[in-house]
Amino acid sequence: MAKKPRLGHKVRRLRRQRALTQAQMATQLGISPSYLNLIEHNRRPVTVPLLLKLAAAFDVDMAELAEDDEARLHDDLMEVFGDSLFEGADLKAADVETLLESSPEVARAVIALYGAFRGAREERDGLAERVSDAHGDIGIEMIRLPTEEVSDFIQDHSNHFQAVEEAAEKLIEELGGSSDLGSSLVEHLEQRHGISVEVVSAAREPGMVRRFDRAAGVLRLSEVLPPRSRLFQLANQIALVQYDDVLESYVARGNLTTPESRVLCRVALASYFAGAVLMPYEPFLNAARSLRYDIEMLGHRFRTSFEQVCHRLTTLNRPGAMGVPFHFVRVDIAGNISKRFSASGIRFARFSGACPRWNVHAAFLQPGFIRTQLSRMPDGTVFFCIARTVRKEGGGYHSPQSRLAIGLGCEVSHAPDLLYSDGVDLTNLDAAVEIGPTCRLCERVDCRQRAFPPLQARLQIDEDYRGLSFYLSSGSSTGPASKDGRGGV
Repeated sequence: MAKKPRLGHKVRRLRRQRALTQAQMATQLGISPSYLNLIEHNRRPVTVPLLLKLAAAFDVDMAELAEDDEARLHDDLMEVFGDSLFEGADLKAADVETLLESSPEVARAVIALYGAFRGAREERDGLAERVSDAHGDIGIEMIRLPTEEVSDFIQDHSNHFQAVEEAAEKLIEELGGSSDLGSSLVEHLEQRHGISVEVVSAAREPGMVRRFDRAAGVLRLSEVLPPRSRLFQLANQIALVQYDDVLESYVARGNLTTPESRVLCRVALASYFAGAVLMPYEPFLNAARSLRYDIEMLGHRFRTSFEQVCHRLTTLNRPGAMGVPFHFVRVDIAGNISKRFSASGIRFARFSGACPRWNVHAAFLQPGFIRTQLSRMPDGTVFFCIARTVRKEGGGYHSPQSRLAIGLGCEVSHAPDLLYSDGVDLTNLDAAVEIGPTCRLCERVDCRQRAFPPLQARLQIDEDYRGLSFYLSSGSSTGPASKDGRGGV
């Protein structure tokens, strides 16, 4: 069973922010100080009635209080301590639990520090490679921290930004519901902002997709963009010039520590706005439900790409009008994760790649075909997942298309809402493929595709015995064990 969220640290933080004693807060909530003390130490659950009292008494968003971020924080921290850097520290899972219970903010600081360490280590390795190859240019590589900060920002907001949704709806109203959205967007840019739109040849600006010349008031779009992508870039530009205050209001409240993070966050919010313009919330949600989340049909109806539709499906988290809670991941053929978000509860590794048993990797074997999979995580939670490759447009023969894979999924209880589950026996959960977030965090020592030992088991090699894996313990029931205790597969 999945771990239930424990919200004691949030209640404790709220009390301290209000400068209240436990007795004072308990009085306002109508409970005893001793019971509140148990809640703050995660020895009693926060019930729904108590959540309602907290929200009413202290004027806070109940969704913010109820959000289950502890499991994500726990997994991130376990991944950090799974690094070989801590191999001799003899840290136990109980130590991590104690840190989370006593000071989750310290846990977040440890994760941030480790992220900076990883970035510095990658800089060092990149610099060493450049020097050893004698290329001459020994510039430092960009640390990946800004992308991590923005990914966390999106996750913390459940990938739903109501003010951006409202701005998109306001623009749609201004456009008057024209059937020719492209012409309306171009006309809006020219008349409202004095910005002309020019489509330029790939030969003139190779590698360029969109360029805004502020001095000349010209938005240049590459000829290689298909019509749906041109619409997206037009709406994206409107977000940046017309709704800058809306974007900046989110950026200012985000925990973004560098200028690069803040700019990247603005870019992500502008893209969110563009998706909301092309796929307005209520019409898109109604269409998704009526079409049973048929991604390709939704793409035809709203003139958007497979990836754009998948992105939009993950944003349908408006209170009172929610779609299926999806997770989303995008990987390249080498397994590198370039985008990730989870509303389904599935956990992604922060500092390493995804499990090779996820169907998102197998999608590359059949480009363009949708693959389905029942996936079981180590905690027993089962997800229904689909995956398909997508192509990024190139610029001709010398700029070929790149291929990526998109994974989209939900907790198995929501699977009947998806037409992709038709014909799949959703009651036979024993048939689910056993997956994990990443090798270091996965407890399954009997996995034949394991590349690294799990956090709780050291690599044990017996030169007199060889099985299918070095990582099976002698007590494993899934692999052979000799009389002298040797285990392995």
